[in-house]
Amino acid sequence: MSEILYDEVPSINLNDFTANNPERKQKFVQTLGEAYQNIGFVAVKNHGLSKELTASLYSAVEQFFALPEATKLNYEIKGLGGQRGYTAKGREHAKGRNVGDLKEFYHIGQEIAAADTSLGYPANIFPQEVPEFATTTVEAYRTLETAGLKILRAIAIYLELNEFYFDDKVRLGNSILRAIHYFAIANPQEVPDGAVRAAAHGDINLITLLMGASTEGLQILRKDGKWIWVTALPDQIVVNVGDMLERLTNNKLKSTVHRVVNPPKELLHTPRYSIPFFMHPISQMDLTCLTNCIDEHNPKQFADITAGEFLTERLREIGLIK
Repeated sequence: MSEILYDEVPSINLNDFTANNPERKQKFVQTLGEAYQNIGFVAVKNHGLSKELTASLYSAVEQFFALPEATKLNYEIKGLGGQRGYTAKGREHAKGRNVGDLKEFYHIGQEIAAADTSLGYPANIFPQEVPEFATTTVEAYRTLETAGLKILRAIAIYLELNEFYFDDKVRLGNSILRAIHYFAIANPQEVPDGAVRAAAHGDINLITLLMGASTEGLQILRKDGKWIWVTALPDQIVVNVGDMLERLTNNKLKSTVHRVVNPPKELLHTPRYSIPFFMHPISQMDLTCLTNCIDEHNPKQFADITAGEFLTERLREIGLIK
């Protein structure tokens, strides 16, 4: 297949995949697969998130981040590498960088009551000051997890695997909903040298599902070295390939580098909120390159590793595990 240089992220309709129509389903699979081979991102409609849930979620998230710093720090859990609860400003940096990103965030994972305790997930912690934070984040988590599973089934078909190849690997997976606050900065002189809202990086996981952010700022790096803006309509989410899926497919599907740029100096005083869902498998998933993604033109490019081992390695590289 020849390379395609997209000027914008392709749009797809998840109903085309779930409808009982083989032609529509196959077209969805082909469009998704080609986009993931070339740009690594798609915009998806009919994903299951309602406008009401999205609005309630963002309201709760904004309320939490408006709390005093001392209160927010009560929800920072030592020794977990930021996998649950609050992570303070500047703690995370992109791989290969030492300057922290201009953000703070909050992580929600699988609810223990619904999970097999043998998986070893830590319990979620929710801010008591914002009661609706727990209900809205958990509902959004489950909704995006369901949409993500459908996307993974389409990916499996494109890779000529059994449609349900990923099902048992992501059932009760180590997925994370991350509520991000790119905080306002009153004085541009306060920005550390070289600091940005989110430096260029690839995501760690299988796929990321991102609901619309409060303001623009997301850019992706095209194959020809050009940065292009990612925009989605209000009824769409953006879904991109992560590093785990790139490894599994031996670089057939692309984990595209992306970033969140700083606004112009005159707008640094305006915050930005964003809520991605990082879809992870269970830690035991084998990320060894699929044999049907290896040939003489594309020899094996990655060492064998499990999802859990890869996650730990990357958390060290971005500063969340010391």
